[in-house]
Amino acid sequence: MEDEKDAFDALDALEKEAKEYDKVQFHPQTLPPLPPTNPSVQDKEIERILSAFRLDSYAVLDLLPGCPDSDIKLHYRKKSLLIHPDKTSNARAPEAFDRLKKAESELMDEKRRAKLDEAISDARMLLMREHKWTPDSPEVRDESFKVMWREKTKAVLIDNEARRQRQLKAQMQEEGRQQRKEDAEIEERKRKRDHEKAWEDTREKRIGSWRDFQKGGKPTATEGGEKKKKKKLKVLG
Repeated sequence: MEDEKDAFDALDALEKEAKEYDKVQFHPQTLPPLPPTNPSVQDKEIERILSAFRLDSYAVLDLLPGCPDSDIKLHYRKKSLLIHPDKTSNARAPEAFDRLKKAESELMDEKRRAKLDEAISDARMLLMREHKWTPDSPEVRDESFKVMWREKTKAVLIDNEARRQRQLKAQMQEEGRQQRKEDAEIEERKRKRDHEKAWEDTREKRIGSWRDFQKGGKPTATEGGEKKKKKKLKVLG
């Protein structure tokens, strides 16, 4: 189905973006050389938004998890005014602006933000469990922990999205199966109606044929127009 294909294409694109994000954030030596011109503040912010991991709305808005709604609104307002397509000639400004707006909408949605916060919390728990750390471990307070936590959060978000896509696929397959079943039932009812109509339309013809058949089975007149005489039975004796 077309919707199913689009969903998995989106997931593939997301995983590809995650790999590119790794290169930008943690392997700067792989980046191409910078252009000789100095980018403007607007261009830098556009590039930052587009290089941020899109499933993490906090990262897109450059905010820390757990921040109040007032910070979200303030950050969004400042950044949206800075990179608004009407205020810059950067060709990627519309894309960055749309991504910024989507991130703000997600964080202002109570349920969607709760899911994101849950994923971030799960990432921290998984990371500490893997390394057998406790909240009092010195590694947890190290700056490198934040980098590892960000990486684990990204992995958890991708896994959650993949699970969502699989559920969507299963749902679409079930809906498709139900639709095919309903279509088959409709087609069968139509076939029966057409058959009954065709049978009814030929009713008079069948009756006429039967009458003709009955007439043909009765005694007919001789060629001279006289009825055949019955033979008299001779009496024996």
